Amino acid sequence: MAGRMEGKVALVSGAARGQGRNHALRLAEEGADIIAFDVAAAVPAQGAPAATPADLAETVRLVEDRDRRIVATRADVRDPDAVAELVERGVAELGGLDVVIANAGIQGNPGPAASTSPADWQAVIDTNLTGVFHTVRPAIPHLIARGGGSIVITSSSIGLRSVPNLAPYGAAKAGLTGLMRTLALELAEHSIRVNTVNPTTVGTPMLLNPVNFGLFRPDLEDPTEEDVRPVYRTLNALPVAYLDPDDISNAVLFLASDEGRYITGVALPVDAGYAVK
Repeated sequence: MAGRMEGKVALVSGAARGQGRNHALRLAEEGADIIAFDVAAAVPAQGAPAATPADLAETVRLVEDRDRRIVATRADVRDPDAVAELVERGVAELGGLDVVIANAGIQGNPGPAASTSPADWQAVIDTNLTGVFHTVRPAIPHLIARGGGSIVITSSSIGLRSVPNLAPYGAAKAGLTGLMRTLALELAEHSIRVNTVNPTTVGTPMLLNPVNFGLFRPDLEDPTEEDVRPVYRTLNALPVAYLDPDDISNAVLFLASDEGRYITGVALPVDAGYAVK
């Protein structure tokens, strides 16, 4: 039985680990070939341990283990020329492009807006908002050439309901809603659908790291995951501290596949009730 992405090619940013890798593997399992990139290095205001070239190589191995083709490279979403070059190379090698998963992002260094440095602000906006533009822009002509397609942008529950101490992150993720809606209107005539997924806490290195542990348990000198799990649990209406990456990948697959063929311009919360709590 053919998979839901059989014969499709998907571009995935931030693919070295976490949600990005999981999305690439989920789409590959459903038959897609993958164009993947990740900076795979430390960047300013990252706010979490950096992915590595070995992480990206592992994504390549795992896609190939699923008997799918992959074109992958290290590239920074802040560098439009590097991203455009990869898109062109991937399309040339794999024969086209049908889906864009604009997933790359950083958290930034937590703290009040009044004490956030201009450099930290710019670093987060450049990666999380402008980087999505850099990912989507060179892909659009190839999606049009295919006669349609799907763009899925990773926003956040924080893009729908803000929290303190993450002003650059919240601003960028909220900005993605505006970008998504504009693209949905502009590209509808080409049968290209554009949506965001807005996850709550997800069990990846971006969440489960000492920086976040300290943010959520500032009362402890060296908090652990066990210490912060009850706090994460309070964020969500459903009784869960954080979601599995598969929970987000399943939503991404739905929006990318023909099952979501008439869904566009939507910010889809996958948030265990975060937005309504």
